[in-house]
Amino acid sequence: MFESSDLNACAALVERGDPARFLAVMAAPVQAREVLFVLFAFNLEVARAPWVTQQPMIAEMRLQWWCDALDEIAFQKVVRRHEVVTPLATLIDSHAAALLRELVTARRWDIYDDPFEDAAQFERYIDYTSGHLLVVASGVLGGADPQVVRDFAFATGLSNWFQAVPKLLSQRRHPLLDLSSKSLRRLAEQGLQRLAMARNSRGLVSSDAGAALLCGWQTKSYLTEAFHHPERVLSGLSGPRLFVSKARLLVQAATGRW
Repeated sequence: MFESSDLNACAALVERGDPARFLAVMAAPVQAREVLFVLFAFNLEVARAPWVTQQPMIAEMRLQWWCDALDEIAFQKVVRRHEVVTPLATLIDSHAAALLRELVTARRWDIYDDPFEDAAQFERYIDYTSGHLLVVASGVLGGADPQVVRDFAFATGLSNWFQAVPKLLSQRRHPLLDLSSKSLRRLAEQGLQRLAMARNSRGLVSSDAGAALLCGWQTKSYLTEAFHHPERVLSGLSGPRLFVSKARLLVQAATGRW
């Protein structure tokens, strides 16, 4: 489907920049790996863009570059040659490109140190950066109910966000509206509830599309820890034991019970 050099580059990007997702992709069926490596490499490159410079204008330009690339795909223009963009253009249609463009735009929050305005803006950020990605990935791979995917993606995105909180705080960012244990526990509970809702509706996600959701293999462990020990969100969640966690991933991949 893709140039081998592009696929290898995407896989290397994910392996270096997002080891947990790399393991999830390697556990997925072979036919799903190419799609997931490309989409997760795209996500990683976009997520990194605001952080490689301390100059907001340059960060804005880097994100705009990705918006322009997605517009080329959406409007069927000549697509720029790039190790991620080129294979991405063969995967997605104009609707998916529009969703990914919203993902890129949501990452503008990362450029500045402004807090989220309210809970709605925070949830929209998680939905756009996590939900849009997994809706596109599951859609490319096979049939899936978008709301089920978004519920799962919210839980996974929240889990990832909790893991990033200590670093964001050290950089004087405002990753959460309320840092109290009560608020953090309530947020973790919301994530666990949406994860349970998604898992209770597995039948609405095809087995092919479910490969995209293996990336949430550690989600329940992190959210459960945050629920029982919310203060660790601020200092750093310890996460599940690696051996147990990897075993869980293999079981999920073998059974399709993400």
